[in-house]
Order: sequence, then structure tokens, then C-alpha cells
Amino acid sequence: MILVLDSASLYYRSFHALPESMTAPDGYPNNAVRGFLSTITRLVRHHGVPNIVAAWDDDWRPQWRVDLLPSYKLHRVAEDDEAEGESAQPETLGPQAQAISDLLTAGGVPVLGHQGFEADDVVATVARTHPSIVVSGDRDLVQVVSDSVRVHLAINGGMEKWPLLDRQGVIERFDVRADQYVDLAVLRGDPSDGMPGVSGIGAKTAVALLSAFDSIDGVLAAAKAGAGKPMTPRLAKLLLDARDYLSAAQRVATARTDVPIDATVSRPMSSAQASRIARDWGVTKQWDDLVKACDQVEE
Repeated sequence: MILVLDSASLYYRSFHALPESMTAPDGYPNNAVRGFLSTITRLVRHHGVPNIVAAWDDDWRPQWRVDLLPSYKLHRVAEDDEAEGESAQPETLGPQAQAISDLLTAGGVPVLGHQGFEADDVVATVARTHPSIVVSGDRDLVQVVSDSVRVHLAINGGMEKWPLLDRQGVIERFDVRADQYVDLAVLRGDPSDGMPGVSGIGAKTAVALLSAFDSIDGVLAAAKAGAGKPMTPRLAKLLLDARDYLSAAQRVATARTDVPIDATVSRPMSSAQASRIARDWGVTKQWDDLVKACDQVEE
């Protein structure tokens, strides 16, 4: 079993949860670095899993997804000329994200990303071949839940409130199976990703359609056939008019499992370089705590 981290989701969370008055020796904010390391230490201890992979957003908005769905994450693109084409983020977060990557790499933890793919794709690729606990605040990753993969969803306050979802947990929380979650998001829409959904179809209707017809393909077949409840002539027209969107959005929302990465896993280890980076960023205690926690737990 390994911990697969949706890194950006976790360091953004730490950045916004902790004050920028937390600083490195040079006075630069280190709240994201400090919070990220403390969170991972707690996860290692909670799950008893020392081996870690950090999925990275080398390409947070791949062009192939934009070509399929131009609205994809469009609202996240910065308006100013300096940040054109990049995800808007606080000025002091970028260097901290790089420090997290450098520190994990120096400590032997694989930091995995690839141009043309998002962190979600990296997570799905790793989870396809490794029994995993995926940690993310992104509900989209519910789709990777399987018999050997659970998702620890970093929402709703502190870690003690984060749901740990297996197959049954997904059904109880979202009223659909994990393998139906993408179709649910596509039908109802997902504003956080710039996915409009089908006009006139909300979450309840989407769940009812998937419960009756299993998938978007089944829903469209039912619409063509004029099937009975919950399909109505009005819904059938809405769905058939949205066929092109549904086809494109399905591909956009489905996490790829073919990212060309080396999914080797490792636990954080002491090294001179890691110790230097931790010292420079004022997180020696947090780094040492993480290494110690990984040394203490057993798979």
C-alpha cells in the first residue's frame, strides 16, 4: 500500500489554512511548506503507510483537453498579461511549491509529473498498478476508487473529518458508483473545472438517469429510444442536443492511466541535501518528524 498525494491540492490547502507570518530564516513565508509536511506526517501515522508518491501538475491545463472543451478551467486562467496562460496563484506560493518538490526529491520521494498531463492523470496511472490511498481535495479523483484504491478526500475541515472512500463509501456519499462519477460530473456540470453540464439537468436528475441507464451511453440510447421514467421527452431533447458536449466532456473528465512515468515508490529518507533545504526553509523539525514517522510505521 502507498500514499499517492495530489500535491497541489494539499499545498494549496496548507497555504490558505496557515498564516504567512510563518516564515523561513530569511523572512520568506513557509506556511505552505510547513503545513504540507505536517499533513503528510499525520497521514503516514494515521494510515501506517510510509511509502509515498507525490503527483505533480507539470501541465495543469493540457492543450488536448482545452481543444476538446475550450471552457475547461478557463476561469482559472489569470487575466493579467504577466500570468497569461498560467494558473493564477498567490505570489508567495510558487517558491514554496518548488521547495516542497526539491525537498521531497532530495529525500528520495518520487515527484511525478509529465508535460501534457495533469496530476489527476499521474494519480490514476500510479493507482492503476499499486494498491493505494489517494489523498486529494479534488472530488474528480473519486473515479479511481476500486477494490485496491481508496480516496482520502481532504474536505470539510481537519483531517479527522476527511472521508476515506471505498466503493461503498462513494455510493453512500454521491449516490453513484465510482465508475459512474465522471458521467455524473459531466451531466450535472462542474463549475470548478469549467464544465457546464447539460442545461436543465442537475445532480438529482443526473443520479436518477445513471441509476436507470447506468452510463452516458445508456442514457443517450434511452433518449433516442424514448424510454420511460425518468426519461421524458424534454430530457431526451436536452440530452440529444448535448451529444457533442457529452462526448468531449467525458474524455476531458476521465483521468488518463497511461502517463509515461516511472511509478517507483519510496519513503522519505535523511540526506544532506534534504537537511540543507529543510534548514534553509525553516522546516527542519517538520522534515525530521516526517522521516521519523516513516521509519516507525510498518506496512
